[in-house]
Amino acid sequence: MKIYTLHKRQNLPISIEKAWQFLADPKNLKVITPDYMGFDIKGGADRKMYQGQIIEYIVTPLFGIKTKWVTEITHIKNKEYFVDEQRFGPYKLWHHKHFIKEIDGGVEMEDLLHYKLPMGKLGQLAHPFLVKPKLEEIFAYREKKLEELFGKHN
Repeated sequence: MKIYTLHKRQNLPISIEKAWQFLADPKNLKVITPDYMGFDIKGGADRKMYQGQIIEYIVTPLFGIKTKWVTEITHIKNKEYFVDEQRFGPYKLWHHKHFIKEIDGGVEMEDLLHYKLPMGKLGQLAHPFLVKPKLEEIFAYREKKLEELFGKHN
């Protein structure tokens, strides 16, 4: 089974405190997810992010099919990084690391995502024209939305 990687970086003109405050609130994931995904938090987002937190969502990633997604926040280092892992959902593996660090004039946010698709060879065939473009689109939306919220780093 192939493990795929998606790696993104974005610089924002905000303090590390402001960036962490935004990222540590699980409800903000809805803010940076495209509306067409039908992202609906069903449970677990009632407090600031903590290690061991289980968050349940309903998403509609493809073809209008609603999917339950359950993630766990498995690792956190305050104002440096956190990791979310899928416990139940559309992927065979979902391991998403979020890093932030101070840079001149703001912060650098970095996402490192490792994921594996279900359905063996069929999943691998769907990756280049269905899954990868959808993930790229979602992360592009996120980048644009974060710039709308916090401004563009020079």
